[in-house]
Amino acid sequence: MKEKFDAIVVGAGPSGNAAAYTLAKQGLKVLQIERGETPGSKNVQGAILYSDALERIIPDFREDAPLERHIIEQRMWVLDDKSFVGSHFRSEDYNKPPYNRYTIIRAQFDKWFSGKVREAGALVICETTVEELLMDGDRVVGVRCDREGGDVFADVVVLADGVNSTLARKAGFHPDIKAKNVALAVKEILFMPEEKIQERFNIKEEEGVVIEMLGTITDGMVGTGFLYTNKESVTIGIGCILDDFKKNPNRTSPYTLLEQLKKHPSVAPLIEGGEMKEYTAHLIPEGGFFALPQLYGNGWMIVGDSAGFVNAAHREGSNLAMTSGRLAGETIGELKKAGKDTTAANLKLYKDKLDASFVMKDLHKYRHMPEVLHNNNQFFTSYPQLVAKAAQTMFTVDNVDKQTKEREIRTSFRSSRSLVGLMKDAYNLWRATR
Repeated sequence: MKEKFDAIVVGAGPSGNAAAYTLAKQGLKVLQIERGETPGSKNVQGAILYSDALERIIPDFREDAPLERHIIEQRMWVLDDKSFVGSHFRSEDYNKPPYNRYTIIRAQFDKWFSGKVREAGALVICETTVEELLMDGDRVVGVRCDREGGDVFADVVVLADGVNSTLARKAGFHPDIKAKNVALAVKEILFMPEEKIQERFNIKEEEGVVIEMLGTITDGMVGTGFLYTNKESVTIGIGCILDDFKKNPNRTSPYTLLEQLKKHPSVAPLIEGGEMKEYTAHLIPEGGFFALPQLYGNGWMIVGDSAGFVNAAHREGSNLAMTSGRLAGETIGELKKAGKDTTAANLKLYKDKLDASFVMKDLHKYRHMPEVLHNNNQFFTSYPQLVAKAAQTMFTVDNVDKQTKEREIRTSFRSSRSLVGLMKDAYNLWRATR
């Protein structure tokens, strides 16, 4: 008789660890399988940790989690080729514990999180690939691993195996993710002395800054850039929708886009002298609400990036991942306690919990955003240029009166795109955020 678990979790990223920890803390028999050499070795993210999502899982995480800097300032930049127009929000309220957000190094953080999963009582096995789900009719009853005697059984399997979940696709639970619904992102971690980081970003010890960027930096493609401060390094990256690369193979490569971003006049002084210590590339699900797959079925559930839980409008992912993992674990625990089977009818409770949470509410709010951006690349070409030109015109002090300058700006906008077109774009963008 093969050993059977209450639950098997495939993957050791934020969503998988959240699910495994929640399950184990309820006293369930849990197996977590990770293909990487260690938890976190295959995981990539910016990375920002959202405190509330983790605090609901591990209330005292701040005592020993490997945190970099707590975020006190958010910057939003719109860039053309040589300048930026931006807004900053900085608050002393964010400088008072308990802190709201942190920068983290994923390899360190995931290793810590996995240690907590083990402490809670789950069995964690690394360097093991789950090749397929074991089925009994239309029900998942376990997994098949790439080891001798690799069939393992469970009442339910939680899929947290990353973007475009291989296991879900093989089982026919959802089709291949469309190229327009996923972004290809690259990032570097650049080592810098702590004192330089604090001087350049106007912060003190343990304080951090996040810069989110959009504009001509993506060569006309839908995408964004980012820069985060760690303790002794900065993380810089850029990502664009995969479909834009596929449509035009001659597009600037992701690596070249990142190099160009690093040389931008507004960015280069912030990272000057930085020594690259890590380079990674990864896929991010960006399809939003309308791209979500089936989230549960007979004997299975899907969480995190595998389910497409990313709020692209606010650049949030790990909080949605951890929350979905926690809700999946709570659902299984409640069913077990009530003596109910993990059928699709009973696992609908997971979807109900998601619908009541910020995860689905936020994704629904921004459900039209991907379509608007995909169909209007002027948000990444002419508009950033016009905004920068308008700012430069108004802030340049010369012998021209401000009324004439305003007329010049209006003329620039009208010549670039008709007034009707501008109003339509503004309306579509407003509608996409309702």
